[in-house]
Amino acid sequence: MSAETSEHGVRAGTAHNREAVQAAAAELFAEQGFAGTGVRDIARRAGVDPALVIRYFGSKEKLFVRTMTMSDAFVEVVQGPLDDLGRELVDFVVRRTRRRQIHPPSAIYAALVRASDRPAVREHLQEAIEQMIIEPLVPRLAGDDAGLRAHLLAAQLSGLMTALYVVESPWLLDAPIDGIVERYGAALQVLVDS
Repeated sequence: MSAETSEHGVRAGTAHNREAVQAAAAELFAEQGFAGTGVRDIARRAGVDPALVIRYFGSKEKLFVRTMTMSDAFVEVVQGPLDDLGRELVDFVVRRTRRRQIHPPSAIYAALVRASDRPAVREHLQEAIEQMIIEPLVPRLAGDDAGLRAHLLAAQLSGLMTALYVVESPWLLDAPIDGIVERYGAALQVLVDS
């Protein structure tokens, strides 16, 4: 076995290059969105030939779907106590918009929504919402209409996220966090408690 090849027959640099491409793509897509990011930009940031980006991932769209993930963003909150879940979800969403971090879920969500005119991206976004919010919530809600209520809650929460992360409503971004949490959280809580 040569020094360039691992025990599985994969070149040592291949895994590193693939990871570098994914990291570069995640940064650029979060910063500039799908439309504003080119394969050459990703390759340049990753330090690889642009042909490798397509060879590894097939297309820019497939790379976007692969790197723009936020499926575990809501896990802790959704699994928390139901008696104040509405407010906790809103608090999480609103405070997350005000944090400065690398690839925050807010930037990922905004990039996904902005690129959702592409069927694969739209399907990925729908699956993410299902996995993050609806699937873990349905079995926890009482009543025959738990599925409907979980979907409505996800839709309301998505609306708030869109207003904050995509539209970047100056009014909402400047509004007192506690007021948003109280009012919007109470509206979500109705769906949890019904």
